[in-house]
Amino acid sequence: MEEISRKAVENFEGQTREEVPDDEDSKRTLMPWKSQITIRSLVASVFIGIIYSIVSMKLGLTTGLIPNLNVSAALLGYVFLKTWTTVLQKLGIKTAPFTKQENTMVQTCAVACYAIAFGG
Repeated sequence: MEEISRKAVENFEGQTREEVPDDEDSKRTLMPWKSQITIRSLVASVFIGIIYSIVSMKLGLTTGLIPNLNVSAALLGYVFLKTWTTVLQKLGIKTAPFTKQENTMVQTCAVACYAIAFGG
């Protein structure tokens, strides 16, 4: 079995990333887990979680059905964070690019919010 080699790579903010082989030909870098949890992803997940909690409770109390909002939470998270970074860049504020890890965190937190709201 081939041993996976990993090395640290510096990105534009000076943070260390870990280089992980994705395919035979290409490599991708992952940020450390502490830098994947950002303020903008927390704000987006709370905002989307509140909206989905209200929707989930309303549908649960009126129809008894629990909607599965995982995909729409990921899409709304992407739209929210992409709009946020675009607006800040147009205002001349330098921001870090939006990452897949942030979108995953937004989806996970938003789904957890509405699941807790419905389940109690």
